[in-house]
Amino acid sequence: MEHFEGKTEEFSILNLSAEKHDADGIASFFQDLNLLQVIDKLAKKWGKDVRKLYLYVPATQEEEAYRRAVYGDIKQDAVYQALMTFISKLAEVETLREAGEKVQAHIQKAVWTVREVGAYCSAYDELVRELEQAELTSQGMQRFTRILRGIMDSDYGKILEKTQALIKQMRELRFVITYDKDRISVALGTIPGEGQYSEMLKSKGGKGVKPFLNPFRTEPSLTELERACLEILIDKNEDFFRDLKNTADSIADYEKPVLKRFEQEIIFYLSFRTLTYDMEKAGFRFATPEPPGMRRMEAEGLYDLALALTSLDTGKEVVPNDFYYDEGESFFVLTGPNQGGKTTFARSLGQLVYFTKMGLDVPARSAKVPHFPDIQTHFSVEESVETGRGKLKEELIRLAPMMDEFKKGTFVIINELFTTAATYDAQIMGKKVLSHFIGLDCMGIYVTHLKELAEVKGGVVSLRAMLDDRRVQTFRILRGEAEDTACAENVVNKYKLTYDQLKERLL
Repeated sequence: MEHFEGKTEEFSILNLSAEKHDADGIASFFQDLNLLQVIDKLAKKWGKDVRKLYLYVPATQEEEAYRRAVYGDIKQDAVYQALMTFISKLAEVETLREAGEKVQAHIQKAVWTVREVGAYCSAYDELVRELEQAELTSQGMQRFTRILRGIMDSDYGKILEKTQALIKQMRELRFVITYDKDRISVALGTIPGEGQYSEMLKSKGGKGVKPFLNPFRTEPSLTELERACLEILIDKNEDFFRDLKNTADSIADYEKPVLKRFEQEIIFYLSFRTLTYDMEKAGFRFATPEPPGMRRMEAEGLYDLALALTSLDTGKEVVPNDFYYDEGESFFVLTGPNQGGKTTFARSLGQLVYFTKMGLDVPARSAKVPHFPDIQTHFSVEESVETGRGKLKEELIRLAPMMDEFKKGTFVIINELFTTAATYDAQIMGKKVLSHFIGLDCMGIYVTHLKELAEVKGGVVSLRAMLDDRRVQTFRILRGEAEDTACAENVVNKYKLTYDQLKERLL
């Protein structure tokens, strides 16, 4: 068989172009939004290579739509099951490859190469048949199916046929081992009904004797008997073993770049779909985000996915929230008591935008999300021991590039900024920050203890973290004017200035 090289069409199931993309570092929002917790959990199950797939965010709206359509196809049960079966078969191929690397005899390596490549081509043959039966609607999956059919009809189909024929011939090879008075003789052929070699050993009291193995097995070294049997087989079947060796040599470099890339990229979709399956069994909902209508952005039953994943182990309740931005509304200013769910809600908004941009479903019952070119976050930081800078300076240094880059239309999340500044200064700086991002047609949320920021005009909406009648946190986030008492409670609790705490320190 000739060595196959056929040209393959460049293709990516993740990106519209075949150009490969890698994340340019890890953006700060991955840490701020607890997305690394989600990604690391996926990588733990699917391997570290899946991590980089979640760190690169599509640059265009068209690419987001391309991914969303592909994911829509993969969510079909038949397609998902076919791909999961395919992935499991690739794992079997890898096992065969590792086994073949352990053997020493050249003909053994040839056998395991044939088995490995045959299993690989068989996996793709089964996959393309399943995909051709499915109702695929995405450009990505339809195009991949056409590419794969072309490869199967040219190279892989012929290789599969050849490897299956060789394996069938191999299984038909037989020889007879005769044991008589401490003498062993080996001959070709079969003796019907005489049984297996291992059974003969037992009948002769051969306890503890290394059992005879098929000489094509993966034992790194062969026993003298096994090697003798193999030599006899080769000597008496020269044509077959010559064909076997030539075939193995010709197909050793069998992986095509377009398929290798598909294998690397498809786990992006499969890993997330598997995660959603597990989450749905626990009662969590996911939705396909839709383009917004009259309102610019909204969701029902939105929750923090990282917190929900943690809750699977802790059993802690996760409280979902509804929200909407009406036409002309740009920024939420969220106030309320400490530990009331403000930061969690802000993170859930950021996660909503992130998963929408990635072309995946979002953690909510329903959602309408516009396109945002980027996500920018600024969460409260601690003082730097290494630099000696105070907390306020650290915050300003991190905030400066966000405001200098003038990224229009981004989604911005700011959490507890300027908490160490004097109240008046914090109000002035906070208003300037809000005005800056609103002026760039950005949308977002500003979590703060300063109720005055909720009074900024021109696209700002006041949200409150709600308390119940006993002043206990409900983790519900609703529209409403900021309360002096709630903000005061926030500061008092934050700095441990309650009556009981002061009394304990003063007495």
